[in-house]
Amino acid sequence: MLNQINLIGRLTGDPELFYTATGQPLASFALAVQRSFKNKEGKKDVDFIEVRAWQRLAEVCADNLRKGRLVAVAGRLQISKNTRGSKTYENAQVIAREINFLDWPAPAQNAAEELIEVPF
Repeated sequence: MLNQINLIGRLTGDPELFYTATGQPLASFALAVQRSFKNKEGKKDVDFIEVRAWQRLAEVCADNLRKGRLVAVAGRLQISKNTRGSKTYENAQVIAREINFLDWPAPAQNAAEELIEVPF
């Protein structure tokens, strides 16, 4: 069996960093991914996909990614079920195995340039 997903898109907001009860870092963010085909109005629709990164990858994302950054995400699809009252909802999210930064923000004016090493 194979559960693998690869996405390229832009962050819709800054990653949120959380720590579990056992101290494991977890970063959460949404990725806007444009479809490769046009709809009947001639525009490309966009899907908003939830991404989760764990451990060191979560900390690297929280430290270096911001809204609008272009990234490639490789991981697996996970479907969670949540119950509210008598209704059950399914939530799809990508659990990231690898995240590659595809652009770097322009350095701010009057700011010293900084080299950031990202271990993957």
